[in-house]
Amino acid sequence: MSRIKGKDTSIERMLSRALWHRGLRFRKNSPSVYGHPDISVKKYRVAVFCDGDFWHGWDWEERKDSIKSNRDYWIPKIERNMEKDIEVNHTLSAMGYTVIRVWEHEIVKDLDDTADMIIRIIEEKKAAASQKR
Repeated sequence: MSRIKGKDTSIERMLSRALWHRGLRFRKNSPSVYGHPDISVKKYRVAVFCDGDFWHGWDWEERKDSIKSNRDYWIPKIERNMEKDIEVNHTLSAMGYTVIRVWEHEIVKDLDDTADMIIRIIEEKKAAASQKR
């Protein structure tokens, strides 16, 4: 467990590199934003989380049964991660943030579509902010 990276993971690096090349400027793992999102744009209140399929319980009801070793540890741990994700989503939403959660397999399978979707959401937030002025 001590060797499992919590930040600057391969999927986070892939996505942040793609967003940077599209001209988006952001903070990584910002301690000033609740939940320390992997990527955040405070100006437009957007928080992006890159969730690992195993660690955050993608397709959990199907995959839970495939855990064979140390089930008493892993199942509660992953379920608690899922609960924390929901808590972070609610808190950030209450603070006015748009929360984007992207699964590991989505980033690996189609990085360009994932990055374009995030850029599109931020562009919509920019447009909404400029209309309020």
